[in-house]
Amino acid sequence: MLQLLEAIENSALPTFIRESPSLFAYTLVLSLHAMGLAVVVGLSTAIALRLLGVAAQVPLAPLGPLFRVMYAGFWVNALSGLGLLAANATGMLANPLFYVKIAFVVGGVLVMRLLRNNVFNTSLAAGGSVPESARKLAMASLGCWGAAIIAGRLTAYPYLIEYYFGL
Repeated sequence: MLQLLEAIENSALPTFIRESPSLFAYTLVLSLHAMGLAVVVGLSTAIALRLLGVAAQVPLAPLGPLFRVMYAGFWVNALSGLGLLAANATGMLANPLFYVKIAFVVGGVLVMRLLRNNVFNTSLAAGGSVPESARKLAMASLGCWGAAIIAGRLTAYPYLIEYYFGL
């Protein structure tokens, strides 16, 4: 398995991303990753806060089309994340926090789908009251995306895991 990961890391695109001084290498891929994250998490947060009662005067129906934008942000984030992963496959896949991050990203996307399918495809979007289940999904969304961001940032510091947890 290690040989496969090293082969991926040493292939042309990951080597370019990791080693090129060009702004179209690591800087661009990392910037795209941050922008995709800002779109998906920012809009998810806005929708979750609205479902929790913030800015109650804002109608829910116009927020429904934002899910298409969130999915676009997610795919920018996913594709750029694959580029970053390929550039450091052996390091990231040996880091337990990477798996924590991915688990919370999967959770965030699942909650996003549940919100779109179960909340915005009902009379709620037409002006009905927000059910308790929508509030619970909103809290789960905030929790998943917040934890994914924290775990993602901590992947840059693998020595902390070893120091604090002995892993």
